[in-house]
Amino acid sequence: MLLAGAQLNSADSPLLAPVLPMVSVESLYEDEALSGFAPGAGALAVSEMAVPAESMALASDSDMEQNEIVVQGRRHEPTPGDPLESFNAQSYEITQDVDKAIVAPAAMAYRDALPAPVRSGIRNFFNNLAEPIVFLNFLLQIKPGKAVETLGRFAINTTIGGAGLFDMAKRRPFNLPLRRNGFANSMGYYGIKTGAFLYLPLIGPTTVRDLIGLTLDKLVLPVAIGKPFNQPYYSIPSALVGTIDYRVEFDAELRRIREESDDPYAASRDNYLRSRQAEIDELRGIRPAMSAPDGVTSGTGPLVQPVLPPAEPAAPAISGESEPPNP
Repeated sequence: MLLAGAQLNSADSPLLAPVLPMVSVESLYEDEALSGFAPGAGALAVSEMAVPAESMALASDSDMEQNEIVVQGRRHEPTPGDPLESFNAQSYEITQDVDKAIVAPAAMAYRDALPAPVRSGIRNFFNNLAEPIVFLNFLLQIKPGKAVETLGRFAINTTIGGAGLFDMAKRRPFNLPLRRNGFANSMGYYGIKTGAFLYLPLIGPTTVRDLIGLTLDKLVLPVAIGKPFNQPYYSIPSALVGTIDYRVEFDAELRRIREESDDPYAASRDNYLRSRQAEIDELRGIRPAMSAPDGVTSGTGPLVQPVLPPAEPAAPAISGESEPPNP
C-alpha cells in the first residue's frame, strides 16, 4: 500500500526580523524552549546583558529543530510471506480499477446475453480440457486411484458428454466428482514452499510456486498436442471467455470482500493463501481445521481463467506447508 510522507519544517518561515539588535537574557529565558536553563534563586543577578542578534538567530534555529513536526502515512513491516506488499497492494488497486471499468461490465453483459445452461456448458468444456493435466499430476503424486477416475471422467464427458459440454461423469451410475489439480499442487505436495506472494495484473493473487505451476499447466496441451492449443486464435478467446465466466460466477464474493473488509487487499491475499493451503492439505489427507472466509478462491483471481470450482474449506496458513505424511 502507498506510504505517504511529508515534512512540515518551521525553518521555512523567517528566523527573526532584524529590528531588535539586542535582547536581554531574562527575555531570552522566557522562550519556552529555553525555560529549563533559566537561572535559579541562588544565581548571580544579571541585568540587561546584551545578546547579539546573531546568537538569537542560532537559538531560534535550535528551537526550530526541537519543534520539527514530521507527518507520515502508515508504515509497518511487510507481512510474513508478502515481502512485496507495497507493490502487490498497488497492483491490486490497479486490477480492481480495470475490473470495475472493463471486466465487470463485460461479465454482466455476458451473463445477461447467455442463459445459465449455456454458460454451464462452456464451463464444462474448459473443465474437460483440463482433465489431462489433473490426471498427470495425480500420477506424479502417486495417487493411481484418483488418476484412473480422472481419466474415466475425461473419456465419459468427451464422448457421451458431447465433447465435455455436459458433465455426465458426475451423475449416476458413474458418480465421478470433478477434482482440481496441477503442477503447483504437486510441488506443494512434495514440500516446495510457496515463495513470495504476488498480486499480478491479469493474473491476480498467486505465489512464486503457483506462478511456475500455472505456467507448466498452460504448456501441457500446446506441447503435447499442438494445434489448436498453441495458436492465438484458440488461446486468446479461451482465456477471455474463462475470465468472463469466472467473473460472473464469483461476482457476489468479490463484491462482499470489497465492501465488508477493512483491507480488501489483505483479505484477498489471506483467502487465497488459506484456500491454496487447503488443497495441499487435502492431497496429503490432512483434515481442514477451519473454513476459509468468503472471497477470492484459490487458483484464480479477478482476471484469471478458472478451471475448477472453489476449494474446500481451508486451513489457515501464510507460507509453506508441512511435509507429506509417510506412506
